[in-house]
Amino acid sequence: MEYQIRQYGLQQGALEIEYIEEYFGEFPRKKTATEVMRRLDERDHQILMAEAPLPDDPSTVVPVAYKVSHELRMRETEPKLADLVERLRASVEFDDRKVLYSWIGGTRRDWRGRGFFRALTEEQEAWAHDNGFSEIVVKTKNGFYDMRSTLDQLEFNVVKFEPDAEDNRESKVYLSKQIGLEVLDRHRSRRQVVRSA
Repeated sequence: MEYQIRQYGLQQGALEIEYIEEYFGEFPRKKTATEVMRRLDERDHQILMAEAPLPDDPSTVVPVAYKVSHELRMRETEPKLADLVERLRASVEFDDRKVLYSWIGGTRRDWRGRGFFRALTEEQEAWAHDNGFSEIVVKTKNGFYDMRSTLDQLEFNVVKFEPDAEDNRESKVYLSKQIGLEVLDRHRSRRQVVRSA
């Protein structure tokens, strides 16, 4: 199977993210286009979306999965990002390196298990390598078992675990992957990427 991936520019991509997040029931709060643009503006970033034809109408192509990542700097001014860097400081080396943060993403429930998220992650890794990033980090919840399983298959390593005292499923798991040519050599998905404004 060849995966159809669209890479968006900031403004159009932010609108697409706001649209597709309506299909994700597990996210308690949806991101707005304004929030996405504010976070990504003036930093290296990537907005990817996988598209596929509807089974009952192959002439209609819909977005089925997405992934948004951005540069994470050692000295962040936005409070959420500054807090994230502080939490990762003992586990991730920021000095003289570009670190990519896989911020948000997912696959619509009815399209899971078909390799879309793997294809997006492999495209993210290729882009990260081409743009001088040394490492990709991601944060998830312990209870997001499908996500953790996918990250495990993609050879992300747990670098930090923050337990939640009331509900272990709410514990935070931080994972990381070093980026090099050997990572790209292990990619399995065939991808066709279209760049949109």
